[in-house]
Amino acid sequence: MTFSILIATYNRAAVLGDTLASLARLQPGAPWEVIVIDNNSPDNTREIVERAMPAFPVPLRYAFEREQGRSAALNCGFRLAQGDIIVTTDDDVRVEPDWLNTIESGLESQQCDYVGGRVLPLWGAEPPRWLPKTNGQLWAVIALLDYGTKPIQFGKRVPLGVNMAMRKSAIDRAGGFDPRIGRKAGTLLGQEVREWCLRAHAAGLTGFYVPGLVVQHLIPADRLTKRYFRRWFYWRGISRAMLYVETGLDMEKPEQTTLDFSVVPHVAGVPRYMFRSAANALKESIVAAIRGDSIASFDRELWLCFFAGVVKQRWKDRQRAIARPSARLAAS
Repeated sequence: MTFSILIATYNRAAVLGDTLASLARLQPGAPWEVIVIDNNSPDNTREIVERAMPAFPVPLRYAFEREQGRSAALNCGFRLAQGDIIVTTDDDVRVEPDWLNTIESGLESQQCDYVGGRVLPLWGAEPPRWLPKTNGQLWAVIALLDYGTKPIQFGKRVPLGVNMAMRKSAIDRAGGFDPRIGRKAGTLLGQEVREWCLRAHAAGLTGFYVPGLVVQHLIPADRLTKRYFRRWFYWRGISRAMLYVETGLDMEKPEQTTLDFSVVPHVAGVPRYMFRSAANALKESIVAAIRGDSIASFDRELWLCFFAGVVKQRWKDRQRAIARPSARLAAS
């Protein structure tokens, strides 16, 4: 088996069927399989998968993971996968027939251990005017990504799990995803891919962005609201604070860490300078609003939502020592 495609799903039967139909049109030049991992869905997810099985062109397998969370579900898939190349995606994507071939050629041409690619939108509603039309930090909220037209080695940038593939040997060396910081029902936790990439790099593995590797991702209308964006940034603050205590990496820009946070002054578990940054962000948001620049005002407001998540989680973890980045990565 060359490819194993893993789909972790929770309560998304309404869109899963169309995703399986898209995958059924794949035309790789090597054997492949699809594994759908049901993460305690209360809907008819199992029925949708079993209904697609008879006509599916390759083995389509259903698995059930009781432990809640996308990371736990994908780890279940890693254990079941028979392919030499493990592909992760979501239950609401569309792919081109050559998707798997592009993954294989990307791994070979870059001589690397894992690859990621573009994630472009299938809009469920008209995008709001405050959402940029090109790649930026707001794109991450709705799991979109476009790093341009040239291959880039991952390091300061990371892939999205909706369009990512790794050699099985990379999973064997770096391990699976950390279920403590991955997406769970009722939360918007989401630093599992970044944390995995840190461990992968510490284990000597390399990954590349492959521009020709593309999926289209359905963006529902309820995610195109300021309320959702505020909530997402709040949970990003919580996720980054959880990563911070384990790695000692900068919560704002983990891949560009220059400080040893174990010696940085803290207040209530939060680096003291971040309170100054919060005061500046509040001021800038108010000034932009008065000036009539609603986009800039909202951008600074989102940073404050992020900061609120950081404060909440760091207060919870305030008694825990912060790891030194070099020591943490060397240990990995």
